[in-house]
Amino acid sequence: MIEHCLAVERVATKLAEEISRSREVKLEEVRIGSLLHDVGRARTHGIHHGVEGGKILRQMGAGEFARFAENHLGAGIPAGEAERLGLPKRDFLPSTLEEKIVTYADKLVMGREVVPFERVLDAFRAELGEGHPALERLKRLHEEMEALLKGF
Repeated sequence: MIEHCLAVERVATKLAEEISRSREVKLEEVRIGSLLHDVGRARTHGIHHGVEGGKILRQMGAGEFARFAENHLGAGIPAGEAERLGLPKRDFLPSTLEEKIVTYADKLVMGREVVPFERVLDAFRAELGEGHPALERLKRLHEEMEALLKGF
């Protein structure tokens, strides 16, 4: 897990630095958020690790980073889908640019390996099925990052 978070931090920082050429990005927030996004895996490796991570960070006095833990799952999870998955009924969607960068970087890192987006999309398809709404959210996140990166 530590190696995964370090790899996500490297990718997220690189993305954030590139995006910061044309937009304001809180680089330190991206670095810290990426290092802490999977802290909930200390309690569970299931889908609840995002919620658990948020709880841990709030208990530690680092509540400003809780949304990185809570909203990085998939490409975000809307309230209705969250409820069906046994999560609290609320949106778990990355909303700030910094959260989106960390979420995207997390998708591009499988284990410790940085992988192309198409491999990520194929993995989502295989796990969730072709028509799952998470695929469209993932594609939209990718398109948003691509537009910000302009060929990075």
